[in-house]
Order: sequence, then C-alpha cells, then structure tokens
Amino acid sequence: MEFRPILSHESEIPLYRQLFEQIAARIRSGEMARGERLPPTRELAGLLGLNRTTVSAAYEMLEAQGLIAGQVGRGSFVTGGPAVRSGVDWTAILPHSSAASAFPREEISFVMSRPSRDLFPLDDFRASCAAVLERQDLADILQLGSPSGYEPLRRRLLEEARRQQLAAPGDDLLITNGCQQALDLIGRVLLRPGDPVAIEDPLYPGLKNLLAGMGAQLIGIPVGPNGIDTAHLERVLRERPRFLVVTSNFQNPTGATMPLEARRTLIDSARAAGVPVVENDAYGDLRYVGDPIPAIKQLDDGGGTVLLRSFSKVSFPGLRVGWALGPKPLIDRLRQAKEAADLHTDQLSQAVLLEFVESGRLEAHRRRVLEAGAVRLAATLEGCRHWMPRGTRWTHPEGGMNMWVRLPEPLDASELLARAREEGVAYLPGRYFTVSRHEPGALRLSFVGLPPEQIATGLAALGRVVVAELERASTVSEPASAMV
Repeated sequence: MEFRPILSHESEIPLYRQLFEQIAARIRSGEMARGERLPPTRELAGLLGLNRTTVSAAYEMLEAQGLIAGQVGRGSFVTGGPAVRSGVDWTAILPHSSAASAFPREEISFVMSRPSRDLFPLDDFRASCAAVLERQDLADILQLGSPSGYEPLRRRLLEEARRQQLAAPGDDLLITNGCQQALDLIGRVLLRPGDPVAIEDPLYPGLKNLLAGMGAQLIGIPVGPNGIDTAHLERVLRERPRFLVVTSNFQNPTGATMPLEARRTLIDSARAAGVPVVENDAYGDLRYVGDPIPAIKQLDDGGGTVLLRSFSKVSFPGLRVGWALGPKPLIDRLRQAKEAADLHTDQLSQAVLLEFVESGRLEAHRRRVLEAGAVRLAATLEGCRHWMPRGTRWTHPEGGMNMWVRLPEPLDASELLARAREEGVAYLPGRYFTVSRHEPGALRLSFVGLPPEQIATGLAALGRVVVAELERASTVSEPASAMV
C-alpha cells in the first residue's frame, strides 16, 4: 500500500474511522487489488504517527465489512473490492453501512441493550406453547388474521389500558411487531421527506436511522439527568415539527427518566404548539427502585399523545410483540399502513404470549427480571465508582437497561474502544447515538445482559484502560523542557 492517508486530528470523526474509510474507498474503487497485502498495524502506525490500537480498530472494521482478511503469521490481505462479472453490482448500488462495526464481539460486552437469555423461563414458555397447540381453535390462530393483532390479546391490552386510565374514550389499540414497527408506521403515516421531527439527543440508533431514512429533518433536544430539556424543547416546538418522539422512562442510551413536572410541562408545550407526542415507553416495566410516574399519555387529557409499549424488554424479544395506543383516527391509519406492509399479524406468537400472561407466568418472570436487574444496575454503579478515574461522570438510572458515561477530557471513547477490546471489554461510543451534539468522551454501558461478576470484571478492565489513557494524554500535553 503506497498511499498516505490524509488524516485530520481536528475532525470530529475518529482517526480510526478516517483511516478505515480511506482504505475502504481504495479497495472498493479497485486501486487496491484483491490479494494485496496491507502493512502490519505496527508499521502503519509508525508511518502515520498513530497509536497502534487506532490502526487495529480500522483493520477490524475493514474485516467486518468483508474488505480484508487476516491470515495468522502472514498479515492482512485485500479480499473485497469490485469483482469482474456482469449484471448488477450490489456493492456499488447499496449505500455504505457501518452497522457491522457497531457490535463488536467480545467476551464481556456492554454493547447490546437486550434482556439476559440466562433468565428466560424456557420450561414455562414451553408450557405456554403446549397449551396453545392443544387448543380447539388452533386452526383459526394459524389462519390469516386481522392486521390489528390477535383479537383476544388486543382486547386484553385495551381493557388494561382503560383500567389504568391510559385510554381515553376515543382511543384504540394496534398490536405491532415491537415498538420499532410502531415507530415505522407512524413515520409512514405522518412524514413527508424534509419534514422536521423533534427527537432526543443522544438517541438510540434504531429510531435515528429510521427517521433519517424517511427523509426527516432531525431536530435534537438535549437529554440531561431528568430526561429531555423542556426549556429547549419549548423553543423547538414553536417551529412546529411534524411530531415529537420522547422516551419517558429509562431513556436509551442515557437511562434518564422524566420527572412528573417535566411531563406536564412537555404536554402543555406540545398542546400550545399543536404538535403530536409519541411516547416511546419500551422500558417502563423495568423499574428497579423508586415509584412509578404516570405516563405522559395518562396525563394528557387533550388527546395529543400516542403511547408505544412492548413485551420485548420484560419477556422474550424474539416474539416481537408491542402495541400503539392512541386516538382512533391515527390508529386506523396505522392499521392501514401495517396491512399494506405485512397483510396480517403473527397470531401464534401473540396467542402464546397471551397464554404466558394469563397463566401468571409473565408476572413471575417479571419479578425475577426486576430482581436481577436491580442487582446488575447496582453492580454497574459500584463498578464505575470503584474503577473510573476522577472526572468521569455517569447517569444514575432507576431502571431500564442502559447507563451513560462521560469520560474525562480529552479522552475520546471511539479512540479508546480498540484498546478496551484488547483488554476483552466492549461498549458503544457515544457517536452512534449523536443527533447534533457530539460528545467525544461519551459511551453507553448496557448492563442487564451480564451477570454481576462479569460487570465487575469488565468495568475493572475498562477502568484500567481509561486511567492509562488519561495518564498518557496528560504526559503528551505537558510542555517539553527547553533545550539549552
């Protein structure tokens, strides 16, 4: 490889990402041929004046994209790039995606925000499946069903919403393929390309990428210890965005929860501006400490809020069962959009989940999940207190799955990731969640999927990496002695 990448230390894009993109561009263009050997990481690091871990991170991204392959004892070789063939070149047509690099495979990984599979009550689930398979109406369950969802489950959820005073007289409910499909349907129904949408900043990539892919103009509202900044939100709402998406409980990635007064302020501001509110409450059932706070939907007597909830976080994510509760005119349009997308609903998984609920097995499982979540949250907080250096800040969630950490300046969480992975621990840097406010030192820790002992071991390793890098940065920044 004879080219010298042009890297900017002033750019917000991490150095390893800049290096990856420039090498990848040369491979895809054919300037670097298949079979060509890349310089060893140590050699390239010395040539470019970089830390070796920075080059290693770039090579790992290239390998994740299928552009290079490492061979033990021989080095890394180009495997991707243009192939000589006729027909459609899908690599050239499809826009480049960095999603593969967002989920490193590590022994102790704080990357994935999902329940622990070790807590799944598999015998109880098998019993629920068996009960459904023995039912007399099994053939009807396996038939095409309503796009609104499996009617017995839909009816139970709507009745429960009315009992909790979540559902207004004119409300209806639609079962969806998780909260993500509900968000997709809302975007399909309400958005036109170029429409502004107010969202939290930082925000989980699934929603950010969904709305951006629909052509929405994303307006980020800062999220602090008490959730979305309502003063900033009020200014944004005056510009009349198409709608606002807000996470009321245990926001992803920060873990923050909106206090009661902030929820009331949000409702008043949105009502004054005539802006619909989408309350994404996927994590609301995962409260480990403190008292529940009424949902925004429950507090909004003006009918301007649609509430999204899901069984995924408290039961089995693979079943993909969520729902949207809101004004009937909106739910009708969402139903039409859903029917256009998937024709009907997966009644079997919904029937199994209803049996899991009605048998009492879900409530027993939920208690175990909350007990385990409380222990894992406590282990994460204790690990940060014990291992992270002075100047590190982190949120203090009362539930959910995630914690937001801000490293001391001048550390960059993206640059630090390669070094952390060498120590056997992984996380997601804050850049994956950025809407408009880039925080180089921010990262997300997803803790519920790990047992307490792994949390402690992982945070000890991460703490050592942070301390070492902070000391190195301090040494580099010290002025050199005068030469005499």
